[in-house]
Amino acid sequence: MNNMLAKDVMLKRIYTIQPNKRVALARLRMLRHSIGALPVVNNDNTLVGIITLRDIDLAGDRTYELTVDDLMTNNLITRRENTPLNEIAEIMIQTGLERIPITNKDDKLIGLITQSVVIKATKKLLD
Repeated sequence: MNNMLAKDVMLKRIYTIQPNKRVALARLRMLRHSIGALPVVNNDNTLVGIITLRDIDLAGDRTYELTVDDLMTNNLITRRENTPLNEIAEIMIQTGLERIPITNKDDKLIGLITQSVVIKATKKLLD
């Protein structure tokens, strides 16, 4: 992973949601696609937050009244596509984060690094 970059392994097909959408839609989208989180983007694909199934579950019974921006985390750790993968792995280890959004210089979402992506990249190096 020493010379692997985020752009080499990041997920590029990313399911997202807009902040004004209902939490129920976010939950349904996550369950349909078997994913644990959705990056939250505005109309021009600028990353503004992330919402996880855990966020929704912790909110309790009120979630169906809420919109995504009520529950999303908006103080995100992001990285650029030229970030070394070992740096991203270190961030995940230090913070416990399972996902690191990859953005361009205009904060547009262009990819996502998940723990699974890091594990798969590590396995390739070990084979």
